[in-house]
Amino acid sequence: MFTIQTLNAIARSGLDRLPANLYRIASEVDDADAVLVRSADMHGRTLPTGIKAVARAGAGTNNIPVAELSARGVPVFNAPGANANAVKELVVAGMLLAARNIADALAFVAALRGGADLDRRVEAEKKRFVGSELSGRTLGVVGLGAIGVKVANAAHALGMRVAGFDPYMTIDGAWALSSDVARAGSFDELLAGSDYLSFHLPLNDRTRGMFGAASLERVRHGVVLLNFARDGVVDAATLRRGLADGRIGRYVCDFPAADLLGDPRVIALPHLGASTGEAEENCAAMAVDQLRDFLEHGNVRNSVNFPEARMARAGGARICIANRNRPNMIGQLSQVLGEAGVNIAQMLNASRGELAYTLVDVDAQVPDGLAGTLAAIDGILSVRVIDGARHA
Repeated sequence: MFTIQTLNAIARSGLDRLPANLYRIASEVDDADAVLVRSADMHGRTLPTGIKAVARAGAGTNNIPVAELSARGVPVFNAPGANANAVKELVVAGMLLAARNIADALAFVAALRGGADLDRRVEAEKKRFVGSELSGRTLGVVGLGAIGVKVANAAHALGMRVAGFDPYMTIDGAWALSSDVARAGSFDELLAGSDYLSFHLPLNDRTRGMFGAASLERVRHGVVLLNFARDGVVDAATLRRGLADGRIGRYVCDFPAADLLGDPRVIALPHLGASTGEAEENCAAMAVDQLRDFLEHGNVRNSVNFPEARMARAGGARICIANRNRPNMIGQLSQVLGEAGVNIAQMLNASRGELAYTLVDVDAQVPDGLAGTLAAIDGILSVRVIDGARHA
């Protein structure tokens, strides 16, 4: 039986996908085969000795020590696209909030008191909140993954001109993107042509501070920035400077910052991007399904650190090997298996950067001690044996 530790409340509909005869679920356990997490910070937390996988019921994995887990041969899974519709709808709402001055208008009405002159005051003051329509404006989308594509398509349906920039766009993303969305040749080109600019990127060394001082020199005056990705994508000092001199007309984001609280040009929401019942259920289901496929069959889908590796089962047992991506690793594995008298029925090997992952189906059961021999090869990070009756 596999033990799954949950570090957050995971949607019941997702947990119900774990068969009770194969899985034990608990929030507090001394050891665990895998961890299911949403937003809990795992950095600095002591990881279970026997941990085999971590699954994030969401897209971002900044709260997970991915490098540490990679060094132990542990895949980290996420749920890209499962919350995409929820985030898309909030981004559209953010554009409307900024375009029509809705937050300011709501605050005005909330401060009103009843009286004979109420109608007169409303009519007299409403001109303060005159906005603009989205139709005909240009939206620049930075990052055309699952969320960015949905945002771009939705904005086009609202009558906006839409351009996108993503040098790493996937084939699936290209198929899903409307043919009417223009492709910007560079980030600078997108900056210069956008009335609204929406970020949909992970936070890493390449994207941290992507909108910085140089970007501020190239944007249209009064641009509306929408950041429903990660706080650090927009440089904080640049943001304050742009808001102060008007080059940034509005900043709409999903994470309040202490130094921007009360700024009338900032619309900050309390991290609501994926906070819908539907998104939580979708993320939980996707994370659980990927976790099951890995624990029961060794298949890797939507891992942020290891390559995609899926192979239908054949033979008597399956050996799952995570290793450093080095020359002659397959040769060494095959030699050890051959010396043990184990015949390979089928094999799949895939690599991603410095890491690689191998699935080996063999004709019979794996001899005792073979997993340890394989694990002793220099560069092997983890070895796991799965058969139809047991797991190790």
